[in-house]
Amino acid sequence: MAPLADVPRKFHPARLIQSVAFTARRERGLRSLGVPRAWLLAADITSNPSNASPGGRLLRLLYRIYERRLFHQVRSLPVPNHIGIILDGNRRHGERQGIRDPHEIYAVGARKLDTVLDWCAELAIPAVTLWVCSTDNLERPADQVSGILAAIEDKLRGLARDPQIHQRRVRVRAIGKLELLPSSVVAAIRSAREATVNYDGMILTIAVAYGGREEIVDAVRALLMDLTHRQMTLSDTISEITTSAIGRHLYMPDAPDPDLIIRTSGEIRLSGFLLWQSAHSEFYFCDVPWPAFRKIDFLRAVRDYQHRRRRFGK
Repeated sequence: MAPLADVPRKFHPARLIQSVAFTARRERGLRSLGVPRAWLLAADITSNPSNASPGGRLLRLLYRIYERRLFHQVRSLPVPNHIGIILDGNRRHGERQGIRDPHEIYAVGARKLDTVLDWCAELAIPAVTLWVCSTDNLERPADQVSGILAAIEDKLRGLARDPQIHQRRVRVRAIGKLELLPSSVVAAIRSAREATVNYDGMILTIAVAYGGREEIVDAVRALLMDLTHRQMTLSDTISEITTSAIGRHLYMPDAPDPDLIIRTSGEIRLSGFLLWQSAHSEFYFCDVPWPAFRKIDFLRAVRDYQHRRRRFGK
């Protein structure tokens, strides 16, 4: 047997103990496959799965096996009709990766969108809403706002000419206080919308300069304006203000309420996302920042939703 001093650091007993603890906390799914503990330890589960070491290659293999198993589990049960995702954690991910330029930070997050749309398409999710920028985000320092909006503009222009978008007949639209956005971003939104307006596949809604409170206020104002044009009395106007009437004036009245809302990066709050529509939504909070969001994280969220018993208050 080799002397302890000759054992590689990653296989040192102390290191193995750390790996076992990490595995128990974060990678129970791999253990559920029946993979021997020695294999997990040899793979050095705490390492970067993308490294080229034998352990890294083994870990990637294990993830692919686990991902495939998750996918088949999820496909065997009904999937959500509408998934909303709060894209959080771009800055924190950038800091961890040593990225300082705000434009590059948010460009990395924008590139993740294509991958997530692929996952949704594989499960035939009918509607997806992505919250990419809130009205509060517009109050950040100018360089950060510039980075956010530049990434959104580039992505929307890319969606307008993306062959996958057209092949899948994805209809792209945007909601929010669009009048607050620069004209170039509005033009990119219009380009993506017009290029896909007649499609009947997945509905992809980009929530930009969006706030849930602002949406409700805008809906009530629009309803009151409609009632005013009908020259109704005050008492009749009051009687017309109902939940269904307000719902018809929301930003996307034709979309089903979200069944599942996912938030990345570990924050456990909605921050105003789809406040009206999320009354009966299921929530899933994931520790991983948006740019590092993995397919197994997405599938776990859907599987968690599938295992819940939805009562809708009844």
